[in-house]
Amino acid sequence: MSQASAFSAIDEQTFKAFHWRAIVTTGLGVFCDGYDLSSIGIVLPLVLASFGIAKISGIDAGLLAGSALVGAAVGALIFGLLGQKGRKRFYGLDVALMGIMAVAQAFAPNLEWLIAIRFVLGIGIGADYVLSPTIMAEHANRADRGRTLGIGFGLMWPLGAFTAALLNLVLAGLGVSHDLQWRLVLAAGAIPAFSVLYLRRRMPETARYLARLAADPGAAIDVIRSISGHTVSPPAEDRRPFGQVFAQHARLIFSAALLWLLYDVVSYSGTLFGPSLIAKGLGMGPIEFALLTIGVFQIPSALFYALHVLDKVGRKPLQVWGLIGSAVMLVIFAMMRQSLGTMPLIAFLVFGLYNVAIAGGSAVSGAGILGVELSPTRIRTVGQSITVVGGRIGASTTAFLFPLLFASIGEVGVIMLLAAVALLCAVLTQTLLPETARVSLETLNDEDLVRVPAAVGD
Repeated sequence: MSQASAFSAIDEQTFKAFHWRAIVTTGLGVFCDGYDLSSIGIVLPLVLASFGIAKISGIDAGLLAGSALVGAAVGALIFGLLGQKGRKRFYGLDVALMGIMAVAQAFAPNLEWLIAIRFVLGIGIGADYVLSPTIMAEHANRADRGRTLGIGFGLMWPLGAFTAALLNLVLAGLGVSHDLQWRLVLAAGAIPAFSVLYLRRRMPETARYLARLAADPGAAIDVIRSISGHTVSPPAEDRRPFGQVFAQHARLIFSAALLWLLYDVVSYSGTLFGPSLIAKGLGMGPIEFALLTIGVFQIPSALFYALHVLDKVGRKPLQVWGLIGSAVMLVIFAMMRQSLGTMPLIAFLVFGLYNVAIAGGSAVSGAGILGVELSPTRIRTVGQSITVVGGRIGASTTAFLFPLLFASIGEVGVIMLLAAVALLCAVLTQTLLPETARVSLETLNDEDLVRVPAAVGD
């Protein structure tokens, strides 16, 4: 069996129980990411009231909303480098950090401490953004790699956000005091984090890492056999210099980072105008509105894209047309701005269709697919970390800059600007990237050319 086909035993497997276990094991960490990043916005009014803050400054609001995002960028860079020393070696440390910091939030004595704790929490989130998609992709079969990443990342994230909003609503309905309510909501993020810790330590190291980086072909063969039932020839170690491989693939890696940045600018900004402009007209609170939007539009869309579009239609068409659709919905939304109060149901439908469309980008750039697919095994976690940082820059820009833009150019101006960014991201997706659906990781990254047998030099 050739070096290229050594991993074909994994690539050509049917989707089976091992892949579902991998999705649950990796996806629960992503569930935590969605829960932790969205929960602070849900309980923010309760936090401020608990700390006796009548009005939060723009700087403090940006720090509170953005501290975890900045921490995620730092965590991505750190674990992008650590991941080169082993995927499994550090897998579990990410959710352990998230779990500990989730509990620590409940004991924050003031706003400054909460900001600091959420920064450290973000480091764990950033680590998971690197490790989980990498492990998902390296264990996945070729035909269902999009489904694996789409469910494990694109679907689990909104499920986490939905759960945070639902728990807050339940606690409010039970009459829990406001001070205890926000502390319980934030601390509950530790439950899924700690529950998956054992499963992550049981996850096998990926065969691609063992062969290409760890120079342990015997262990790689064992993993391939355990997944596929086939015994293969020893896969080759990749002895090419890191700098050489990175230079060869840098353009695509930074292109993926740019697309994630632009996507997050559009995606995260939606929460700034949707609930505030529509929920009141429907007689709903922001929490109920968020639950309805996520439950009716985001989660079903994410599931549909993962099961029926990512692998069958492709990454590029889904992201391109999703961004074009979101731009159209944003323009319609802006044109309706003056009549939203009299047509709240129509406005909600338009906003819902925007969420359906933008979920196409969430299933591709927002799910971390491009970084892991466009980086060879030799540099994969570093390549993924760069794309994650791109996304965190986009999300942080939204948290810090867009409140100022709302004040300077108004809501309509901001919404039209977002539509332009969405169209730009669609054009760049079409022009900068190859299609990666149903293509092996080795073929995508020219790893079929790696021909350094493990025995050479022994």
